[in-house]
Amino acid sequence: MDHIIVTQLRIIEERAGLPLDRAAPIDGSRVTAREAVEASLGRLKVERIDLYYLHRVDPEIPVEQSVGELRILQDEGKIGGIGLSEVSAEQLRSAHAVTPIAALQSEYSLWTRGVEAEILPTARDLGITFVAYSPLGRGFLAGAGPVEENDRRNIHPRFQADAVAANTRRRRAIEDVAERLHVSPAQVSLAWVLAKQVVPIPGTRHIRHLEDNWAAGAIQLDEGTIEELEAAFPHGATVGDRYPAEQMKSVPADAVPA
Repeated sequence: MDHIIVTQLRIIEERAGLPLDRAAPIDGSRVTAREAVEASLGRLKVERIDLYYLHRVDPEIPVEQSVGELRILQDEGKIGGIGLSEVSAEQLRSAHAVTPIAALQSEYSLWTRGVEAEILPTARDLGITFVAYSPLGRGFLAGAGPVEENDRRNIHPRFQADAVAANTRRRRAIEDVAERLHVSPAQVSLAWVLAKQVVPIPGTRHIRHLEDNWAAGAIQLDEGTIEELEAAFPHGATVGDRYPAEQMKSVPADAVPA
């Protein structure tokens, strides 16, 4: 196999018309799960999706019910592994008791380390692959920020002026390591995530960045360097929430450091 197909279930209603700081509606019902999988198979023109995520948990429906329908679709051969995203440790255990969960996707990077307390250890205990999204802090850890007016980061608390100023001082530790190792800040940030034995999924629209990110896999950080980076980004030290207040409601409490 030279590729895998991964997609997700999250939204049943259109997002059109919603302000950027509002969370899109979530529907994790059995009917929606089946309809979403069937629609994805049709759009992708394939007979099977290798990994299918329940991208957010419907607060009105137990996660066990949502993954129960995915298990049926799995038995029918329409999906391979079942994944979850941004669930609590308790929800992860509950879902895994219904059907084996292949992957858990949650935000994880030097400036977002809340999962280290309970969620990441739970995934490891259950043998679930942990997939780290936004491993570059939505570009911030690589020295990038929003430049377009409609960029959602413009309304994120971490990208407001005061937060940027405070977090930039912490980012200097990444830049110092990058200079010392003759690599990029993005590569240092990804090397730190890789050192945690998880799978980072940095996003980019540029081939040059893709190649730069891929090369991070060859970087081995020693314990002293890892400690240096973590000292610059201790738990709860990053200024600003990950999302606007409304969207933070979909983030499990045990992913938010005290």
